[in-house]
Formats: sequence, C-alpha cells, structure tokens
Amino acid sequence: MIDDLVSGVFGPGTAVASRIRLPGGASRETWALDVVDPGGVTHELILRLDSPGAALDAGIGLAGEAALMRAARAAGVPVPGILAAAGSHILMDRVSGETIPRRILRDDAFADVRPGLAARCGEILAAIHRMPLSSLAPAAPRDDPARAAPPAVPDDPLRSWRDLLDLTGQPHPVFELAFRRLADSRPAGGRVTVVHGDFRNGNLVVGSDGIRAVLDWELAHAGDPLEDLGWLCVKSWRFGSPLPVGGFGEYGRLVEAYERASGHPVDRGALRWWETFGVLKWGVICVMQAMRHLTGGARSVELAAIGRRVCETEWDLLEALARETPA
Repeated sequence: MIDDLVSGVFGPGTAVASRIRLPGGASRETWALDVVDPGGVTHELILRLDSPGAALDAGIGLAGEAALMRAARAAGVPVPGILAAAGSHILMDRVSGETIPRRILRDDAFADVRPGLAARCGEILAAIHRMPLSSLAPAAPRDDPARAAPPAVPDDPLRSWRDLLDLTGQPHPVFELAFRRLADSRPAGGRVTVVHGDFRNGNLVVGSDGIRAVLDWELAHAGDPLEDLGWLCVKSWRFGSPLPVGGFGEYGRLVEAYERASGHPVDRGALRWWETFGVLKWGVICVMQAMRHLTGGARSVELAAIGRRVCETEWDLLEALARETPA
C-alpha cells in the first residue's frame, strides 16, 4: 500500500528507502518514510493511516483533516505541506524538530526558545481562530452544495463528552461531579471559531528557532476559541513542570500574546473553566482509549497505559474543583 501511495505522487520508479512506524498517536498510525523519486532525490515524509477500532471520530476524517491543514497553511499557521490525502491516509512533508515534550522542556538544545513558546502559542492560536469556519466543511457534491456548510451552531461540549462517557458504561463519580459543577458554572458563550481541539505540548514540532509545525488536527471543530487556550494549560500537558502553559510558560505570556494577535480580550475566569473542562475531557478520552484495548478493538500496551491515567485526571479534577470552591 505504501509503495503504491508514493508512486502515485512521484511517479513510477519511486522507491521507499526506509519506513519506520513511529510511537505515539493512539488514534492514528504514523510512519516516517524516506522516499527516493525517479530522479534520485530523497524526500522525508510522514504517512498517517487510520487505526483499527478507533474510539474517537472527529467527524472530518483524514481527507477533511488534510483540507483543514491546507487552509491553516494559507492562514499563516505553521503546518507540514500535504502531498496527498484520501479517506484513510495523509501523506505529508516531514518537518524536522522535536515533538517529545520532556525533551522540549528539559534539553539544553531548547533552552533559548522555551521562554518564548507560550507567547508563540498565543500567536498561532490567534491565526487558527481567524480561519473561516468554512475550512471545517467537507467537500460538497455538485448536486448538493448545502452539504458543504459547516454547522451554524457548535455542539454543546459538556453534553457531547458526557454522552461519550455514558457510551463506555463505566462509572466515574469524580467525572459526574465535574460535569455537574461545570454545568453550574459555565461562562457566557463567546465567539465561535475554528478550534484545533488538541493544541498542546506533544503536538508541536519545536526546533532551535521555535515552533515549526502544529500537528494532529483530527479533533478540529467549531466552538469557543478559549477551549484551545484552556486545553494547552491542562496539567497533563505540563509533563511534570510547574509552569502552567504546556510546561514552558505562564498564563500571562500566552494570554497577552493572544490578545495582541487576535484583537480579542480573554476572560481569565472563562479560561480557567475551559482548563478544568480540558482535564475532564482528557479523563474521558483515557477511559475511551482503555476500552479500545479491553474490548479488543486495538490491543495495545499504549492504550492500556493511557487507561491507567484515568485516576490521575480524577485527582487533577478534584484539585481544580477545590480551587474554584469558596472555603
């Protein structure tokens, strides 16, 4: 399959000199390819494939994800160049740099760029949130153009993620408490924009010059832009660092850069609500990924290990809810 894909892009006589299955990416398979075209030029590529038994469905599919990345590139968001895409694969350029969060947060090679990462994230998120909502629309059949229109009203995220948890049939009292408390303290709705859905440390390619690419657009949707800012600040994405924004920065650096780049103020209380929602969302994802392993949809030590992290998110939620409760 891989040989046929690259030959379709570069022509007959193309050879795959190297193919390596990369770790990580619980909902997609990711392959690093070194491809030699008929002219003898080597191309460093990434191939993403649908994983069997995936529990998460972003609704846009890999072809829609590729189209969204092309739109993001046009909007000034750093993303890999897309070479080919269909319903089950994306073939793209491989961007050099580091994606492993603990290295980004600890290696001396990134010491000079770490202080600027939070502000740069704010600038990139502002660019994402300026993208037209039509970027989320699937390609429309010629006989039914209306099918290309994006949803006019985004889904209620609390209802959507509660429904997903209910489908697992797993009791989690802490999650039930969090759903009720978040429903009672929900901030007023703001703008509706394109939301990346998984913008965090681990989905950013970082080099000596800063952030080179934003990856993993499969959870993109229409929603409140503060969802992205809150998700970036979730405790799990700090990887042991005391700094709240991705483990590399302070809230102020992120918010100030975002406000300058977007022209929109950020309600700090609403940001904390979305951060707590993000902890809850990650907990539900951990349950779902564990169920993929336990039900045999995709037997994987990685998925089982993600399931083990459910208790971490329960503890993080209890801490977050305690901070929001008057003594």
